[in-house]
Parts: sequence; C-alpha cells; structure tokens
Amino acid sequence: MKTIKILNLYACLGGNRYKWDEVADNLEITAVELDPEAARLYKERFPKDDVIVADAHQYLLDHYKEFDFIWSSPPCPSHSRSRYWAHGQSLPEYPNMMLYQEIIFLQHHFKGKYVVENVIPYYQPLIAAQKRGRHLYWCNFTLPQNICREFSLQGSNSNKELKRLIDFHNYDFTKYKGEQPVTKMARNLVDYEAGKTILETALGIIRKKDEKQTSIFDFL
Repeated sequence: MKTIKILNLYACLGGNRYKWDEVADNLEITAVELDPEAARLYKERFPKDDVIVADAHQYLLDHYKEFDFIWSSPPCPSHSRSRYWAHGQSLPEYPNMMLYQEIIFLQHHFKGKYVVENVIPYYQPLIAAQKRGRHLYWCNFTLPQNICREFSLQGSNSNKELKRLIDFHNYDFTKYKGEQPVTKMARNLVDYEAGKTILETALGIIRKKDEKQTSIFDFL
C-alpha cells in the first residue's frame, strides 16, 4: 500500500492530528510548528511524526511538492470576530493575509488534496469556504455536512473553562509551559473528530484517484 505523505502546518499540539492513526496506518506525517514548546509537546504526543520547528508559511512554499495531503491552520486572531468585538480594549490591526496567500497558492500550484482551516472572520470572507461549526475550511474537495462535535465557548479564562476544554480535546493543556496563553491554545485547537473526518474524506478521494490510474496502466 502506498505511503501517504502529509504536511501538517501550524501544528500546535495536534488537535486535528489526534485521530489520524484510526484512519490509516500508511501515513508519513511532517508537522511544522514555530513555538518550540508546542513542538516539543506535539512530538511527545505523536513520536512517529517528523516535527520541525520552523516558519510554516515558508516551509509550505519550499516543500509543498513533497506531499499528497496538506493541512494548514494559519494564525487566526487578526481575523476573529471576538478580536473585532473587543476593539475598544485593544488597538485595531490589519488582518494577516498569510491566510489568503496560502489558499491561493494551494489552489493554483498544489496537485494533491489540501485543507486550510480558520475561524469565521468578522468580515465577509474574500474567498468562498465551507462552513462547519465555528470554522471555515478552504479545500479542493467537498466536506461532509457534519464533521465536528458541538462545543460552546463561554468567553471565560477561568479554570472551569480550561477544564471543559481539557475534557473536550482529551489533552492536559497545563503541560504547556511556553509563552502563549494556555486557554487561548485550547480554544484554537481543532476538534479531533473534524480532523479525522476531513482526512478520511481526502484519503478516500486520493485512493480512488490511485485506483483509476492503476486500472489505466493495467489496461495499457
């Protein structure tokens, strides 16, 4: 069986990655994360993955041809509705356009399957996406309608809210000793059921494509 090479960008603590081993056992995963502490914990959680501490945006540009499936979750705060609603408490900022750079780049240059995930923004998205739960997904395949579990954020930084997130993601975020707020990381983590369903969908399409190519070659 062919090895499926996956690039997991802005990997953080691997929320999307958590259930991938239940989807297939022929995965070769490269995770890229800029925060050394988050990368360390990701490697602790998924020791078989190749974990690289680097700028994910540049890594995509340099290595995209090496992979069959790419998942990207660029930083979301500058796009989020919560940041916009709190503009009286902090200075406004430009939306980070790395998000749209990567979408356009993958649309036009990547031959495999991809998904770019982000929050629902405070503005009308510049490129149409598939909305599932609290997130938008830009990808070159159609997602199932139900891919994630329901979780209601309560807008609190309390220990009670963190405990709910720990239970929901099945991960103890208090292990993280880096510079980012722990509750913020927990809130931004992708639901592992969404990650699993999206990979299942993408791999099903990749396998059909491979089978079709094999049958053509057999015929010839």
